[in-house]
Amino acid sequence: MTEEKKTMKDEVKKEEPKKEIRVEATKEAKPEAKTEASDAKMLKKDRELVIPGDEIIKSMDFLPGRNCFREGDSILSKKLGLVSVNRRVISVIPLSGVYIPRSGDMVMGEIVDIQGNGWVIDIKSLTDAFLPLSGVREFIDTNKTDMSRIYGMGELIYAKIAHAGTNSVHLTMQDSRARKMRSGRISKMSPAKVPRLIGKEGSMINLIKDRTGCRISIGQNGMVWFEGEKEDGVVDAIRMIEHDAVTDGLTDKISNLLGGGMNGKAK
Repeated sequence: MTEEKKTMKDEVKKEEPKKEIRVEATKEAKPEAKTEASDAKMLKKDRELVIPGDEIIKSMDFLPGRNCFREGDSILSKKLGLVSVNRRVISVIPLSGVYIPRSGDMVMGEIVDIQGNGWVIDIKSLTDAFLPLSGVREFIDTNKTDMSRIYGMGELIYAKIAHAGTNSVHLTMQDSRARKMRSGRISKMSPAKVPRLIGKEGSMINLIKDRTGCRISIGQNGMVWFEGEKEDGVVDAIRMIEHDAVTDGLTDKISNLLGGGMNGKAK
């Protein structure tokens, strides 16, 4: 991602305190898997893995979307990824830019549903994650407590992945780093470039923290929270890392971008 965008909800409002989280990322709408034309020959199912050149559907009633193209009556895939069916538009979500959950990862996500035994969290992956009541630090009596007062719809949390299976991801807040995001800003970057943002032994992120005076928390799913003196500097640094992740001398560029020469902390 090469430019700053506003996301999910431009400003996620909190009841307490009065501060707001500015979200810089863009939230993609959940695809609706609907195939309305009865004569369409669907060769690949929604969320099925495809490779370049795979025929997804044979029908003139559907349109090729992102990472797809038409050949005759058929729509084919341009990339390795997962099929996405949104009404009459066929797209492919490339796997290269998708976060694959792993146990132990810290991730950032938005509460998208509240159920009787926990919360459903959008972590920008192939499937939503679930935070069960057992994953919360305190005991919650659901007969006496409104669960939305603990974590409400649209609120953002920083949590640890307790379990990552093929079809399910469970989160836990029982980690010293886990918390609800009550203020600050959030930017979205490619999960594949998160290691470059962190740097060797944390060298890059420590440089950015020192130069901007910001507190920063990084989700392995590409969500980055920050708050402090020079927040725009963090945004600029994330943009540069996103654009120049594979170039030499990136640490020097970030150092110059944020002012001053190398301080010996980043390599």
